[in-house]
Amino acid sequence: MLSYICDISCVSRSGYYKYFLINTIEKRKSNEVRDLESKENILNAYNLKRIRRIMKATKEHTVLPNLLNRDFKQQSPGKVVLNDISYLLFKDSQKAYLSTILDASTNESLAYNISKILKIDIITDTLDKLIENNGSILREDSFIHSDQGVDYTSPIFQSKVENHNLGQSMSRWGNCWDNASQESFFEHLKDEVDIKSCETFEELEKEIDNYIDYYNNFRGKWNLKKITPVQYRNNLSN
Repeated sequence: MLSYICDISCVSRSGYYKYFLINTIEKRKSNEVRDLESKENILNAYNLKRIRRIMKATKEHTVLPNLLNRDFKQQSPGKVVLNDISYLLFKDSQKAYLSTILDASTNESLAYNISKILKIDIITDTLDKLIENNGSILREDSFIHSDQGVDYTSPIFQSKVENHNLGQSMSRWGNCWDNASQESFFEHLKDEVDIKSCETFEELEKEIDNYIDYYNNFRGKWNLKKITPVQYRNNLSN
């Protein structure tokens, strides 16, 4: 019977007896212990690397204090600028993204950028446009306020803000009221522009261009004494 079992198992009789020798059993146990130790060391090394990656990512993305504290109307153009992104759905559920920077005191749209894809470039390009087109109204103590989105906490964006000599402020987590003026702007835009009728991205761009020109120069606002953002800015500057 033993010979038959060894034959079908492709094991020699001497090998079978050797497997059950005390020395062989002890050696096998020792090998299993070493294997378990190796497994533990591998897992520890893997977890350590994972922890380091998480810590590095956390360190790179920095959440900053809320310097604004909802004090939007500071009666000083360029003192505080607000940044945010919203998506726009047009023909056949096509999606685009709009980044805007508003002057907190006047509600004027100082810079904006429209993109087919959501990458950090959309906000860095908007920031560049702010500096290029409105550098004269910015002050030494000006700062940009946003939510805690991953792009705004990114070292890429924060480095650009610093290079442009601006401060940076962030809303509290999940609190849209800390950037209410931006939220209001997007609501008005989506109510007043027939975005869904735009068949192409180019048509959408044109509609947004026209609306922002209208919003800044022709649309009076109750909280700006019924005058336009540009008129209100001019009044504050005089």
